[in-house]
Amino acid sequence: QVQLSESGGGSVQAGGSLRLSCLASHFIYSTSYCMGWFRQAPGKEREGVAAIDLDGTTKYADSVKGRFTASKDNAASTLYLHMRSLKPEDTAMYYCAASRVFMTMTRDEYDYWGQGTQVTVSS
Repeated sequence: QVQLSESGGGSVQAGGSLRLSCLASHFIYSTSYCMGWFRQAPGKEREGVAAIDLDGTTKYADSVKGRFTASKDNAASTLYLHMRSLKPEDTAMYYCAASRVFMTMTRDEYDYWGQGTQVTVSS
């Protein structure tokens, strides 16, 4: 089955940490060049947060640089997003996605999407 499944979201206070996980089907993980994390807050566009390429190279949105870290476990076909020093403005639904374009954070260049996991940060 072709799918992406996120987990790890929740509610935390500002300054706290969360780790999101995304389990990918073998088909997606083995045929994608780039895996990414996006988020969408109510009333806002879905925006790229982080991307990680085949060789582990990462890229981050300016708003999360130094606070979020993307990583992956190839043996487990799993993508991670370690989030620390969380802020109320990080509150959003977080999605993982897979692309056949190298190192991209452009939403339209992603082919597969998960259902999302909610992150809520209270002040």
